[in-house]
Amino acid sequence: MSSETNTETKTPIVLAFSGGLDTSYCVLELREQGYDVHTVFVDTGGLSEKEVNWIEERALSLGAVKHHPVDASQLIWDEFVIPLVWSQSRVLGEYPMLCSDRYLIVRLSLKLCDQLGTRHFAHGCTGMGNDQLRFDQTVRSLGDYEIHAPVRDLQRQPGNIREIEIGILELAGVSIPEKTGKYSINENLLGVTISGSEIDEFQSPGAETWQLSRPRDEWPEEPLQVAIQFEKGVAVAVNGQAMPGPEIVKQLNTQFGRYGVGRHIYTGDVTIGLKGRIVFECPGIDALLLAHQALEDCVNTRFQNQFRHQVAQRWAELVYTGFFYEPHKQDLEAYLSSSQAFVSGTVTLETRGGSMHAVAVDSEFIVQDPSAVYAQSCNWSPTEAEGFIKLTGQSSTTTMRVRNKDG
Repeated sequence: MSSETNTETKTPIVLAFSGGLDTSYCVLELREQGYDVHTVFVDTGGLSEKEVNWIEERALSLGAVKHHPVDASQLIWDEFVIPLVWSQSRVLGEYPMLCSDRYLIVRLSLKLCDQLGTRHFAHGCTGMGNDQLRFDQTVRSLGDYEIHAPVRDLQRQPGNIREIEIGILELAGVSIPEKTGKYSINENLLGVTISGSEIDEFQSPGAETWQLSRPRDEWPEEPLQVAIQFEKGVAVAVNGQAMPGPEIVKQLNTQFGRYGVGRHIYTGDVTIGLKGRIVFECPGIDALLLAHQALEDCVNTRFQNQFRHQVAQRWAELVYTGFFYEPHKQDLEAYLSSSQAFVSGTVTLETRGGSMHAVAVDSEFIVQDPSAVYAQSCNWSPTEAEGFIKLTGQSSTTTMRVRNKDG
């Protein structure tokens, strides 16, 4: 359902709204510019019903003529989590692109633009990060719309952008939650990302920045084991219980989060040339990536597993830098889908706190010959082994002999 307030008819504009500092400012600024502001909150998971309701109340209290909540938790599983797990992609080997809900937010916001008959779309990105590229490029990839970025426009004024926003909101009598004023927080099905304050200054993050993972003194004493079942590379069950993908992530977030799993501090390069530092937590995604790799390493060939790393690097590059709807990404995903034909089985993960390990793998497709087991037995002779070694190294052996013949 959507909620609305009465107002005179003006040009409608759709604002991707989260209820945070930036998008709260955007509502006021767009109203000042004379637009009828339609806020849309694309729920990609991670928030409680109470928090979702608060976002709607916030939008209407700021003067939005109508608020539109949209559930996209299944979409983010289907369109992002599945290929992410297939590719094992992490930017710089660390960051699994928790920001990728932006692409669905834009697409569904533009769908609302079409329904309202407007070409005006607004977002709350600054001009200092990668999100502006993700939002703007997605808009340009999907259609002909006019992009409004009120927070980015604030950079024409000297001073700290967040302080300017806070001042304008306070002047308008708008309350600002303490944590929202201090940090920029993004929560979705994938996890939680926080920046701002001491994080931006490359200092130790405060204890309040960790939301999904518990501190050391709260870890349970007993170890945790969780079995994740995959069918053709897609997680379908946890501990023998089948459930939809979004529920799997939520359950893994809760189970492993209790043990302090999933904490990360990441520094990356912003496309426009800055260094950006964030704190993020994703115990569920970490668990899925670890379990899937353990299974895939056992059932796919050496060449498939080697090539996966090359695909992962390119797929991550496209997704991270704003090219989610680039045709080349679709090409890569076609290969990834093909590579999952035999990635079926169950992986058991274990944690005693802080980290986790894949301790058991069960699959009918494990590439193993009962008569040839690593470090135990083989079905070839010593002579065959020696011949293999000689031929494998023949090029290097010959090269070194030629180069050292005078030595």
